[in-house]
Amino acid sequence: MAEPIILHPDDTVAVLPLRAAEGSCPLGKGAPLSHPVAAGHKIARVAMAAGDPVIKFGQFIGRASQPIALGAHVHTQNCTFGDHDQSHQIGADLARAEAAIPRDQPARRFRGYARANGQVGTRNFIALCATVNCSATVIKRAAFEAETEGLLEPYPNVDGIAAFAHSTGCGMAATGLGAQILERVLWGHATHPNVGAAIFVGLGCEVMQIARMQAHFGDAGRERLHALTIQETGGTRATIDAIKAKIRAILPQVNATGRSDCPVSSLRIGLQCGGSDGFSGITANPALGVASDLIVGQGGGVILSETPEIHGAEDLLLRRTTPEVARRLMACLNWWEGYAAQGGGSMDNNPSPGNKQGGITTILEKSLGAVAKAGATPLRAFYDYGERVSAAGLSFMDSPGYDPVSATGQIAGGAQIVVFTTGRGSAFGSKPAPTLKLATSDALMRAMPDDMDIGCGDILSQGVPIAQKGAEIFEAILSVASGARSKSEELGLGDNEFQPWQIGAVM
Repeated sequence: MAEPIILHPDDTVAVLPLRAAEGSCPLGKGAPLSHPVAAGHKIARVAMAAGDPVIKFGQFIGRASQPIALGAHVHTQNCTFGDHDQSHQIGADLARAEAAIPRDQPARRFRGYARANGQVGTRNFIALCATVNCSATVIKRAAFEAETEGLLEPYPNVDGIAAFAHSTGCGMAATGLGAQILERVLWGHATHPNVGAAIFVGLGCEVMQIARMQAHFGDAGRERLHALTIQETGGTRATIDAIKAKIRAILPQVNATGRSDCPVSSLRIGLQCGGSDGFSGITANPALGVASDLIVGQGGGVILSETPEIHGAEDLLLRRTTPEVARRLMACLNWWEGYAAQGGGSMDNNPSPGNKQGGITTILEKSLGAVAKAGATPLRAFYDYGERVSAAGLSFMDSPGYDPVSATGQIAGGAQIVVFTTGRGSAFGSKPAPTLKLATSDALMRAMPDDMDIGCGDILSQGVPIAQKGAEIFEAILSVASGARSKSEELGLGDNEFQPWQIGAVM
């Protein structure tokens, strides 16, 4: 049997690379296992008394809730969430993080869509943006009819029509946080680098007014924007026909932009993980961290999000940032603790049942693995959900941990590609930014080959260096940025994953 994985000399647990049978002793010592234990789960390297810290990655992930024997399975039955050390050392590793930027790499380019306003896209979509749920059906129907009637066929530089429908837009306070978030998300998608032109479609009487959005955000990207309402256009059928007529009129303009050589510095990459397992923090996430560093070394940017999933690992970010960014990040985490408590929950309500089946026991353990996606370079900036990301380097965007909502915020912020690691398996995709999916294990790559773009399980099964896998991911990002289709695009995913964060009272 393969040796258990020891991630740090101080760890009190080791990770099983393969399933261990009942009665076996994976460490070669200690008590035989009382039941089969799945791959990715933890076993005790030392005997622990109740209350002792459980250490993985060299970090605290929980406390023993009862005595744990040497060699025993360590999971939810005997390890519980506990308060982590919050004596943060802000900026302590900032110089080391600066030195970690790979500045000696040759300059790389990709074939992107250079916009007149300086943006660079990896795709060239026409976006239909519903301002309210009342206009969701007309934009979906118009997109379907336009594509099935062949309107796009004479225009090879147009990648498709993306309909961004949602379930809100009214019944909310016009000046509340929920309305502010929806405005940012809709405007961010309409003016996204991967969008050649956008049509806002409203009912007419909703809270989310098109004119107010334009007043709030100014002229940025407005030359590519169009608008109409169902009430002024004459009803549902008339609006569908009017949208199609507008698409016909703008297609030549959108098609006129072709691909050209563009610098990697223009890329902003959304970092996501979903359906995580015990291998996520060992294979795919650290490999994506290497790719993130390579993007940063080229002058580009990467966006870490999913605020509840950095809880317990925030010090790894705070140690490599400035006091101002640290202040905003800590205030955000404090807000989330209160927000979770309002609903009768806690930050440890995450991980999910699937995460636990895959070997993740507490949110502290999950967070330590999730932060590995961000690599080793400095944390440069903090952004609110859906805010446009302008900074190069590593940024953090506040968002829920729920993948569609989090990725929607990153894309609204300008991410032209999303890279998504998964251990349990995911059928996620996104528009207008394509998603590239990384499998944490060979087993997942075999189980879902049509969904996974890159397998990272060979880091364990074949000893592939993490740096080599990170370089492979970096090359795949540039390939997709240049037009290669990801597995999720081939499957047609992305039409239903637009999910703005809904917050606040429904009136």
